[in-house]
Amino acid sequence: MMWRTSGGTGGRAVVLLHGMGATAAAWDGVVHALDARGDVRWLTVDLPGHGESDWQSSYSVGQLAVGVAEIWPDAAEVFVIGHSLGAYIALALASGWFRVTVRGVLGIGPKISWPAADLAAARELASRPIRWYATAEEAVTRFRRVAGLGPDIAPAQESLARGIASGQQGWRLAQDPRTFAIAGAPFASLAASAAGHVILARGEHDPMVSTEELRTHARDVHVIRGAGHNAHLEKPAAVIALLERLLRDTGSPDH
Repeated sequence: MMWRTSGGTGGRAVVLLHGMGATAAAWDGVVHALDARGDVRWLTVDLPGHGESDWQSSYSVGQLAVGVAEIWPDAAEVFVIGHSLGAYIALALASGWFRVTVRGVLGIGPKISWPAADLAAARELASRPIRWYATAEEAVTRFRRVAGLGPDIAPAQESLARGIASGQQGWRLAQDPRTFAIAGAPFASLAASAAGHVILARGEHDPMVSTEELRTHARDVHVIRGAGHNAHLEKPAAVIALLERLLRDTGSPDH
C-alpha cells in the first residue's frame, strides 16, 4: 500500500515526490500554493519505505517509479516535481518506460556526484538495524536530521507528519533503512531518457549539487535564491514560479 493524498481541480495534474527520508508532508507549502491557484490538481505520496507506505524487500529508482505509476492521476496533462530522490523518480517516469505520459519535469536538488566515501556511507546506513528511541521527541530529532528538516526550515509539526512510528520497543523512524541502498543511481542515463521538457533547479546554498552539475544534464537550469537543499520547503513560491514556467514552455492550455 502506498499512502497518498490529492486535491485541486482542473485538467492538469502535478505529482509531487519527496526526497530520501522525508514524507509527502514536506510539500505542504507547495500544496497550499497550488490550492490557491485553483486550476491544477495535485497528488502527493509517501514513497515506498517512507511514512505510512509499505516497506519493500528491496529498493531501486525503477521500483519506486512503478509504485507511483500505479496510482497515476487521470488527467489530460501530468507534470512531476521531484526533490532529491524524487527528481530521479520523476525523470524515470518521464522516460515512458512505465506506461505513463509526463508533460514536464521539475527536479529540485538531485545529488548527482557520488564519491566512493558517500556511497560507502549510504550502504552502511542501509545495513543498519532499526533503531528504537524511548520517546517520540528523540525519534523526531533523528527524523529531522535524516530528512534535513531542521526547525529553521520546517518549524511546523505538519511538515514532519508520518516521519516516525511507534511500536512495542518505543519509537523509530518510519523510513526503512534499506532505502539508502538507492544511493548512486545513474542520474545521467535517467536525464537522457526523459521525454518532455525538463527543468533542474537547486537552492543557492545547497551543498548536495552544484549548478554546473545540473547544466551537464539539462539546458533549463535555475538557482532558487536564499534556499538550501530543501528549497521546496524554504521557498514554495519559487517552486510555483518554476512550475508556471514549465506549464508555459510546454504549451499547456492557458499559458
